[in-house]
Amino acid sequence: MNGWRICWKNETGSTNADARTGSPGDVHVADFQTAGRGRLDHRWLAPAGVNLMFSAVLDVAGHEPSDIATLPLVVGLAVVRTLQPLLEKSRAKLTLKWPNDVLADGRKIAGILCELCDYRVVAGVGVNVNQKSFAPEITDRATSLALLSGKTFDRHEVLDMMLAELGRLHALWSKKGFAAIHPELTAIDHLSGQMVSVLQTDSDPMPVTGLCGGIQPDGTLLVGNTRIYAGEAHVC
Repeated sequence: MNGWRICWKNETGSTNADARTGSPGDVHVADFQTAGRGRLDHRWLAPAGVNLMFSAVLDVAGHEPSDIATLPLVVGLAVVRTLQPLLEKSRAKLTLKWPNDVLADGRKIAGILCELCDYRVVAGVGVNVNQKSFAPEITDRATSLALLSGKTFDRHEVLDMMLAELGRLHALWSKKGFAAIHPELTAIDHLSGQMVSVLQTDSDPMPVTGLCGGIQPDGTLLVGNTRIYAGEAHVC
């Protein structure tokens, strides 16, 4: 997708909420979100002016719901493609933790939240760019470009690079389907080959647990003999 239309605010409630009434190609960015959130309504908190938080509106007209469900992985790959070259000197390895987290050496550096709105998907992305400290409860599970590289990054430049990758991958996905990017995803699959536990909703009485067979060609996660279509996975 070319010709992104970017609206950058100092503060907003949620960039995903801002983008819900937008058209494909609209991108809403904010220095600070007062009501940012991730999957399963988890809160997304970040200091003002240091990280990158944006929501891009993607056209999904004519695609089946099963195809649209793979978009968080498409967006995740765009994030990995963008950030990995920026961390070349640090030798940090980026992986994608199904369905919506990007990890750097096992620590979260970015999160994704995709929401369907009619013929559009709002793809929300949060990237830890210049943040150098985190709350005590997540300090051992989170990291940033600045912490890994020792450098300060221009968030506008990071956004431009990420939107370029997202545009290329969205076009490829629209034309050839998820199968066209599946091989690249298997190479950065964080969970494949590990014992994992998956809660499909917050209210699940019992998680699905087993050896992870990785991201499947339809975007599901194979855990033991069970295909998981949505949920939150953790390494046991």
